[in-house]
Amino acid sequence: MAAALLANTLYSIGFVLEKRALTSLPEVSIRQPARLLRLVLGSPLWIGGSLALAAGFGAQLIVYRTLPIAAAQGIFVSGLVLLVLLSARLLGEETTGRERYALGAILGALLMVVLSLDERADTVSQAAPYPLILLVCVPSLAAGVWLYGSAERRARHRHRMPTTGVEYGVAVGLLYGVSSLAIKGVSSYLTSSGLGGAVVDLLQSPYPYLLLFTGAFGLVMSQAALQRCRASLIVPVCTTVTCLFTAVLGTLSFGEALPHDPLRLALRLAGTALAVSVLLSMPKHDRSPAQPPVSAKELTPP
Repeated sequence: MAAALLANTLYSIGFVLEKRALTSLPEVSIRQPARLLRLVLGSPLWIGGSLALAAGFGAQLIVYRTLPIAAAQGIFVSGLVLLVLLSARLLGEETTGRERYALGAILGALLMVVLSLDERADTVSQAAPYPLILLVCVPSLAAGVWLYGSAERRARHRHRMPTTGVEYGVAVGLLYGVSSLAIKGVSSYLTSSGLGGAVVDLLQSPYPYLLLFTGAFGLVMSQAALQRCRASLIVPVCTTVTCLFTAVLGTLSFGEALPHDPLRLALRLAGTALAVSVLLSMPKHDRSPAQPPVSAKELTPP
């Protein structure tokens, strides 16, 4: 529990620091990844945020060693409250009434998932069949990259309303969901003895390569999206998708059984369905209160 709460705090601080750093940088794009990396690595504030996220990753490894996947996701999502508070305080971001209701419903849905847990019956699995992991992860990675590309193409339309970042959040959330499963897999190789053999076994598994892919693509995609959209919306959407993906598919992949008690099973299924329905109903466009004036040159026809 302590490691999970620490991971929440580090992740929230890391995202807010990265967002604040990105607001002072020139516009970044996934089509120029080398330029993006050069810009962010030149920002001490961004580096501080990335170090906080890396420390949260270490805390997450400890969590997966001691808690069932679904329980861990329920605790991780509680960090959304801290994130929204930090975004309002340090970034000046304000959520709309509809978005606050949506975030409250998401927290309620994931609370239902937590209440469905039974510490006497739930077990912590440490292994999953590699073919099953790849069957789950590869299509999810392809779907995330495709969805992000679709959102990018729509956002390039000149007269299109600014996006809230829901599509970006879902796309990056799928990548981070795969990354979360890979972290769970890596945690099973953590041992106090036989370190050399554990490293060899780890390199023969798909987990380090999934982490490399999601780390590279997730870094570029998340930074470009975070610069364009409000952290107080895109990060909660991303976190919710990641938690649901990991809780549902991770539980099945690693063989952590669903609740046998009908009430607990109903809570878990209803919580998952509620969170998905809230995500689908969230606004897709940002209604900015003020737009910059259109110059005379822009009004002149070619």
